[in-house]
Amino acid sequence: MARRPDTDYDVIIVGGGVIGASIAWRLARNHLRVLLADARAIGSEASTAAAGMLAPGGEFDQPSPMLDFAIGSLGRYQNFVAEIEADSGLPIEFRRTSAIQIALTHTELESLIVRAALQRTAGIPSTVLTKDQLHALAPLVRSDAIGAVHYANEAIVDAAGLMTALRAACLARGVTVEEQSRVTSIAATRTSTRALLGDKSIDAASAVISAGAWSSGINVTIDHHPYPLPRSYPMKGHLLGYRLPAGSIAATIRHDHTYVLQRADGFSIAGSSTEDAGFDRTIDPKIVADIAVRASSLLPALRGLQPESVWIGFRPATDTPAPNIGRVHSSRLWLAYGHYRNGVLLAPATCDQVCREISAALE
Repeated sequence: MARRPDTDYDVIIVGGGVIGASIAWRLARNHLRVLLADARAIGSEASTAAAGMLAPGGEFDQPSPMLDFAIGSLGRYQNFVAEIEADSGLPIEFRRTSAIQIALTHTELESLIVRAALQRTAGIPSTVLTKDQLHALAPLVRSDAIGAVHYANEAIVDAAGLMTALRAACLARGVTVEEQSRVTSIAATRTSTRALLGDKSIDAASAVISAGAWSSGINVTIDHHPYPLPRSYPMKGHLLGYRLPAGSIAATIRHDHTYVLQRADGFSIAGSSTEDAGFDRTIDPKIVADIAVRASSLLPALRGLQPESVWIGFRPATDTPAPNIGRVHSSRLWLAYGHYRNGVLLAPATCDQVCREISAALE
């Protein structure tokens, strides 16, 4: 792989969430000089706020290229985690699990059955559960649920633990990590890039923008002409954390826009909300109360319990129907943002695609 001795780095990556950090780590594993820059701390935004559901069955209704991308990414996850653990020396909680989408009415159940049939044609396995089968598998679910669709091939990852390990893996592989360092502009050509990092100019053979909801705020030129990036913006979401006995929730439970999942130690996450509120970090007591009511309706065991923690995250939304992943024309700039609710799920596949394209460009 050719390297540019006249540049400060082979690749500069803007944004240190799960997407940017995984790309930085993988490129450094391929013996490239990598700078990973983040305006705050590595992984301090949407990535660590995420519940950690790896759930194509909960996100995609019918066959599509993005569903194929998600299924492929989930299939890579076990190796992805194992390699990060090996480089970082830190454990990451990753568990294959299942999920249950419950129905409270016959109309809901019929709709879920039709949806699941479409998903099965695209490679998402599922089975329909009767009321008795549902309550045998998930006895804590509300008693009036009449049935469910059971997704057998899903997973959970501790997103905060994943980011801690990814940061350590980046450092172990020689990535230069610049935190509290905002990149304000990138000038890209067919042969190189230059980024303005604070008051410093950094030259690199290639650059990646993976700054989540903040991505389109970076000024970009391509071959000395202004280039308008696809818009990115935050969709705020609240989540609640409860403490239940470990192993008391055998599968992720979902109904409509409410879900509850449980980590190995019993920490149980309930979500979520969707608010187009800009970068407002305020925790709204009314939204917290609404999620608590919905979650305790889904799992009555939560009634009367106070959340152990409450937090918000900024999902990186975009106006395009899919994330912006790939090279900008024939320049040395790549985009990797706009994953909305699925950044953690899509990290392995996004990392593989971007790293493969950059490596080919450097050959």
